[in-house]
Amino acid sequence: MDIVHQLNAIFRPKSVAVIGASPTAGKLGYDITYNLIHAGFAGPIYPVNPKADQILGLTVYKHISDIAPPPDLAVVIVPAKAVPGVIDQCGTAGVKSAVVVTGGFAEAGEEGAKLQEDLAHTARRYGVRVLGPNCQGVNNPHHNLCASWPLLTRKGGMAFISQSGTVGAALMDWATEERLGVSVFVSLGNRADVDEADCIRYFDQDPHTKVIALYVEGVKRPVDFQNALAAVTKPVVILKSGRTPRGRVAAESHTKSLAGVDAVYDAIFKKYRVYRADTLEELYDYAKALAHMSKPAGKRLLNITSSGGAAILAIDQAERLGFETPPPAAALKERLRKILPAHCAVDNPIDLTGDVIGDPTLYSKVMDAARADYDTMVIIFGDPIAGASRIVTPGASELVIFLGGADVEREERLLIHERGIPVFPTPERGLKALYQCFRFERSPDLVASPHTSTSGLQLMPANKAVALLKKEGIPVADSPLATSPEEAVARARDFAVPVVLKIASPDIAHKSDVGGVRLNLSTGEEIRAAYGEIMASAASRASNARLEGVTVSPMAKSGGVEVIVGVFTDPQYGPVMMFGLGGIFTEIYKDVQFCLLPASEEELLQTISSITGYPLLAGARGQLPTDVAALVKVMKGLSEVALNNPEIDQIDLNPVLVYDKGALAVDVRIFTRAR
Repeated sequence: MDIVHQLNAIFRPKSVAVIGASPTAGKLGYDITYNLIHAGFAGPIYPVNPKADQILGLTVYKHISDIAPPPDLAVVIVPAKAVPGVIDQCGTAGVKSAVVVTGGFAEAGEEGAKLQEDLAHTARRYGVRVLGPNCQGVNNPHHNLCASWPLLTRKGGMAFISQSGTVGAALMDWATEERLGVSVFVSLGNRADVDEADCIRYFDQDPHTKVIALYVEGVKRPVDFQNALAAVTKPVVILKSGRTPRGRVAAESHTKSLAGVDAVYDAIFKKYRVYRADTLEELYDYAKALAHMSKPAGKRLLNITSSGGAAILAIDQAERLGFETPPPAAALKERLRKILPAHCAVDNPIDLTGDVIGDPTLYSKVMDAARADYDTMVIIFGDPIAGASRIVTPGASELVIFLGGADVEREERLLIHERGIPVFPTPERGLKALYQCFRFERSPDLVASPHTSTSGLQLMPANKAVALLKKEGIPVADSPLATSPEEAVARARDFAVPVVLKIASPDIAHKSDVGGVRLNLSTGEEIRAAYGEIMASAASRASNARLEGVTVSPMAKSGGVEVIVGVFTDPQYGPVMMFGLGGIFTEIYKDVQFCLLPASEEELLQTISSITGYPLLAGARGQLPTDVAALVKVMKGLSEVALNNPEIDQIDLNPVLVYDKGALAVDVRIFTRAR
């Protein structure tokens, strides 16, 4: 059975029972019954309560099995310990789905987690789909269904799906207050069954939904989540909390699911073109823009304003986001001077000053004259502009910003929203919302490298690591082991260039930290001396380390750009590739980007070009461009190593020298998980 048929019983039920309905106002069992009635639900509503005869004018049933035919949906509001038994009764009676509002499950400790397992097991046994537990229910205005609170009924095109009931309800409240409405509000709660992946799939096929907006703390089924994102056809906006170490702890205790390393989620969202929001306001603004705005033809903006200050803020934000704000061409300036008062600045912005309060048609005149020369009209109502709602045009390439208009602003903003045109309260919020139309046409912002630990891991011997990389065609400097000074001299004779000696130890990952590296050695005397110095320094600085000798490698030719290419294994999503500037720059600048594996060549090229230091590879300031194709080959090979060797936890190639022709991995570290 497909996802739509499975979940229609929750989101579009034909009949609803409220198990735990109450005759007492103020109790959830009363409020939800009230909301179901007053939302205008078309089907029968069955209160279930063994101690009442009538609630809100509806006949009360003592038991779910007394209702025939069985309802599609049961809203469950009984004590936590009773819920698994109620789900068993629902399954026996033939109820198709349940919304479990009750809390006290996995979020409440071990006993609650066991109750949640019992609930889920029972639901699976009967094929009952469950939303929750510990959730705020579902509100589908297009189906006149409010099995939730508060009672909000305005229809719209934004689907708000939230792991926090309060967060989701706040978004729905904003949309209602602004008269934009929603297509649905879904509170996922603890996700014993229905989760974010299910909802993405379902509402991607919902005719009333234009954009899917989610508040996510953690992901329960990583593979299904990725598959849903890969298949979705509508815009998806996600606010992912638990980004900091302390935030992750809070998220895990709230939802009992792993919040994950934030850089991995950045890579996931980038891969599947998810519109990532950093704040609750951004989640709302981006959803609003994507539901109600069309993508402009280009990035040329004309700012038309009654407030010079607001226009400056708009231009600053536009420039930061890569928009163009060129002045009007000479011919347009001439036309504008004929229709505007002499004291109005004919530039970009076009400042209509306070005169526009008395003559709002000045906005329309400028827009009509300039529309052909620009891709978007940024209309800033910076004063109480009466009639603003009649100036803007549904479906046109206009960004509407209204601030400083007091009661007039509040009235006109609602009228504009009723025409299906989004209005933003500040220039910054408006421009960031407009930018979502172009978000995936440029490199994303810099992200920081996550901390990866080598605790409990084994460092693979250098010669074995080199052999493993060469098997996948990765050009890497040879690193044979030498266990004595004379053997080091003998190994060096195999190379016709000066050599590098590095300490060989399964306990020392950062060789330079213990004085374990010597460069540019040519003579036997230099090599013997360097061997002794390395061993003595390592023994002194890492007294407990096992010292096996040194590795001998040829000195790489000079002139390449140093980059780092690495892989680490995320506990939820598997191998993730890291790329950035290498050598000493890695830790200083943290100029790195991430992508999930496996990755296409296009994704690898996007990862390379997204770092701030990419001009160094592209040939900045007259330098020859580097061989990016050779770098991509290294990354592809490293991907194969990681995917074909699941025991590997981390790989660092740092640095990889990228030349104008070819590339070479100079230093290699591979960590495996202990067996």
